[in-house]
Amino acid sequence: MGIIQRGQLVIYFAYFLLGLSVFLMVRMLMTEQESRAAQENLEDSRGQKSSFPFDRVLRPFYLQYLVPMVRGRPFWEKSRRHWRRQLIAGGVKDEFTADEFIAFKLIFIIFVPILLGLLQAAELVDLSAYVIIGSGVLGWFLPNLLLNGKVTERQKKIRVAMPFIVDLLALSTEAGLDFVGAIAKVVEKAKPSPLVDEFGQLLKEIKVGASRQDALREMATRTNMSEVSSFVAILISADQMGASIGKILKQQSDQIRNQRIVAAEKAGAAAAATLMLPTVIFIFPAIMLLILGPLALGVLYGQK
Repeated sequence: MGIIQRGQLVIYFAYFLLGLSVFLMVRMLMTEQESRAAQENLEDSRGQKSSFPFDRVLRPFYLQYLVPMVRGRPFWEKSRRHWRRQLIAGGVKDEFTADEFIAFKLIFIIFVPILLGLLQAAELVDLSAYVIIGSGVLGWFLPNLLLNGKVTERQKKIRVAMPFIVDLLALSTEAGLDFVGAIAKVVEKAKPSPLVDEFGQLLKEIKVGASRQDALREMATRTNMSEVSSFVAILISADQMGASIGKILKQQSDQIRNQRIVAAEKAGAAAAATLMLPTVIFIFPAIMLLILGPLALGVLYGQK
């Protein structure tokens, strides 16, 4: 090998070492930044309430190790948008960011098999190794079920509070306030509820420059309820046509109450059908025994 070739190899090797050192320095800085961000998340999460089981136990682990793997990654962008809206609809946006919820789901893939393995070791359950390993799939979907339960519970509270809130809006507009002023009065005077929180968010968006129609559409998207979507669509149509908001709100209040009455009647009919089976199996035989028992005893003793 000639002197020139050896010199070229030395230069290439120097370039390799230079690139490797730059890579290691950048990687070290990124690791340090991720560690600092995770530490800040841990400090912010101390004393924070949690609506999900095991979250207080698992939070230090997934904030430290998994959130940095999720944050900013394009792969999670679609899931990030979906879970951001779901967290808002469930009323737990102050407890989780979208990245934190994805990390929470990821750590459950590991946590559930470990938990079942410990129960198996303690002989509290009898499961095969395949079931324990495969339970990680359940761990991925378990936070979904918990969050969907939160969404359903919050939607029920919104559905219960909606007629009263709409009545307050109607009274406020009939008293001379504009729609935004009526919302501000409702947020100030009404009893705290998820619907009042949504109107408070609506008011904030309008104050920072969003149009009333866009803010209303965003509220309908956040709640993900047909009742709210219908209410918002009618308000937007009335606003575009210049109709009286007060009359529209009064009509909407009456319609919502009628829908609740119909829903209550359906629930009552379903409850009656559900109670039919235990009535026939348990209550009806007891009644027949009380009625026919003395008669049967009289017949038996009369024969003797």
